[in-house]
Amino acid sequence: MLPQLSASAQPMSMNSLVELVQSNAVHLYLAKVDGKVVGCLTLVVFSIPTGVRAWVEDVVVDVKGRGKGVGRALTHHALEEAKKYGALTIDLTSRPSREAANKLYQSVGFKKRETNVYRFKSS
Repeated sequence: MLPQLSASAQPMSMNSLVELVQSNAVHLYLAKVDGKVVGCLTLVVFSIPTGVRAWVEDVVVDVKGRGKGVGRALTHHALEEAKKYGALTIDLTSRPSREAANKLYQSVGFKKRETNVYRFKSS
């Protein structure tokens, strides 16, 4: 499903997936409908000097499953889990072109931050 999220996303190898789910900081949640995985969300929880933080990444719902509450259910579950881990804040980013996703995040309580987001791309 990752290629549905980003054209540059490559399918993960089994080794990469195992490494990911074995990380103490990474929590991968899957949504199933009729026994088929139709969505996923990654919650990253980490400690910094000012407290525990959480970040939602790579939320994707299969095109056939969109509009059925899958993304909302995954997001609510991640928010509850982040609270259990003691996260003081939960952040995410979403491209403006992902209009439905942005509306979903706002409807569950995410607020747009006034901040600069920087990215350094290593070569």
